[in-house]
Amino acid sequence: MKIIMNEDTANYVIIDLQASSDDSIRFFVRLGGCSTVQDGFSLGLTKDTPKHPAAEIVVENHKFFIEQEDEWFFDGNDLTVSITDGEIKYDFNENKN
Repeated sequence: MKIIMNEDTANYVIIDLQASSDDSIRFFVRLGGCSTVQDGFSLGLTKDTPKHPAAEIVVENHKFFIEQEDEWFFDGNDLTVSITDGEIKYDFNENKN
């Protein structure tokens, strides 16, 4: 599993969360909402410190990560994060590895 995100998207998230230069940003599973991989669950974003990351990427000097405890949600898929019409968009794509 990997996280795919470009610099523009990272900057949008950093500004939206008012993250400082030493903050890491976590994608976490929350109850409710909808996704294409798990019914009744969706992703949220928060500033947090990695403990047991299952996937991480550094963009714009910020670490973006997913904890092992949330790995089940992705069902073996990679996460692509983008911005569409001013909204954060999550796409889940089959992991080719």
